[in-house]
Amino acid sequence: MTKFYRKLFISSLLIAFGWLIAGVSGVEARDYYYQQPTVSVPTVTGTPTGPIIRVYADQDHINVRAGPDTDYNIVGVMIAGQTAPAYGRTAGGLWIQIGYPGVEGGIAWVYSPLVEVIGSGGDLPIVEPPPIPTPRVTPTIDPTLAAQFVYEPQNTPLPTFTDPPPLVIPTFEPPEQQLGATRFPYGLLIAGFGILGILGALFSLLRGR
Repeated sequence: MTKFYRKLFISSLLIAFGWLIAGVSGVEARDYYYQQPTVSVPTVTGTPTGPIIRVYADQDHINVRAGPDTDYNIVGVMIAGQTAPAYGRTAGGLWIQIGYPGVEGGIAWVYSPLVEVIGSGGDLPIVEPPPIPTPRVTPTIDPTLAAQFVYEPQNTPLPTFTDPPPLVIPTFEPPEQQLGATRFPYGLLIAGFGILGILGALFSLLRGR
């Protein structure tokens, strides 16, 4: 009897669990049936209508700016072949206003020589550009710091020029004149000594006889 009651208890649990699952499934199916829309839901497609711009294939990427000038901030980039809806252009035609999701207002600008316009026939309307943003911080120069980089050349006085003393050039007498002024008759003196020697010799000879 114990096994019989155990089997009966297990069978009752399985039947109760099956009814519970069936009830939940019925509620979900009923709610799904009641939540079905009664009108057609529009589908979203990725193909924009109207004129579009397409980045030229020879451009790796181009900058997307908040306004039609390089003074505006860069808000994104577009790669080669990427398209976007074109809404207008500047008066000169150098910048094109495009739809760019993710930025304020969903509007941005690209430089027209980097893209081609498709489907407009070159007749985009002229739109007014947004005001140029002012810089948040005005750069200032610290005068103390700037003074450290100011170079003031020192004027070195040039040496004064003093005239040299007059040049004295010594004069010399010609050698001949010098010898003539102090010449001594050495030959005559030698001849005199020679004569005296001869006379002395003769005198000695005579005394010896």
